[in-house]
Amino acid sequence: MTPIPLGQGIHVMHLFYRIDRLRWSLLPDGDSARARNHLDALCARFAGPAHPRIISLAPVGDKADLGFVLFHATLDGIASLHRELLATFPPGLLSTAFSFLSITELPEYVTTDEDLQRLVANGETKPIVGSPEFDVAFAAAKKRNEDYKFYRLHPELENWEILCFYPMSKKRTGTDNWYSLDFDTRRKLMGSHAKTGRKYAGKISQLITGATGIDDWEWGVTLIAHRLDDVKNIVSEMRFDEVTARFGDFGPFFVSIRLQPAALWDHLKL
Repeated sequence: MTPIPLGQGIHVMHLFYRIDRLRWSLLPDGDSARARNHLDALCARFAGPAHPRIISLAPVGDKADLGFVLFHATLDGIASLHRELLATFPPGLLSTAFSFLSITELPEYVTTDEDLQRLVANGETKPIVGSPEFDVAFAAAKKRNEDYKFYRLHPELENWEILCFYPMSKKRTGTDNWYSLDFDTRRKLMGSHAKTGRKYAGKISQLITGATGIDDWEWGVTLIAHRLDDVKNIVSEMRFDEVTARFGDFGPFFVSIRLQPAALWDHLKL
């Protein structure tokens, strides 16, 4: 198959499955161990931190029994990775609880060089534009911005213990129509939203992927954390931002523990 790349960024697929435990219990001796070993080998081949990558998950609660996040640069590549993942399990034992295909992307409101110059000039030291101090500070700010854009498009998610995923869209209802707002208004609202998120640096790492025209929701939000209360707190606080309070529309939330296949098998008692 001819590779099908993106113009920029990579493909991301979130997958959540239920297990038919009755049928699993009737498997011939050794089939469960073989499935675990095949999955372990597959995850080891695509262990990251960058794409191609597979992250294996143990969802908490009854929405799903196991989950995965897949990363690949090409559409055919992520499709093949998905099929290779399914082939590690005996046929007919998994049913899809939820799946979501999206791509990494730069936000519409990414910081420009003009924004950076203004931020540096009005920063704590307020260096004079054109001075050596300004040039050094601007170069450092530009490097941080370029790093941000690179890792937004090519994420390397931390191996923290908790992964929370949910899809969302912006409302298009009556006066609460996000897409009828002008650019400056949307940028201001998103800037306030981002300010809330920065308060959780070191506690929450996030990945935002776009799915407009690709899946049923417009974005996928992946939150990585050490503690579940940090996930609850950032989502709760952001609910009070106008951009969420007026325009946010959310799908189901999946909270999972990050587990490698052997630990996942023990957790699921397979």
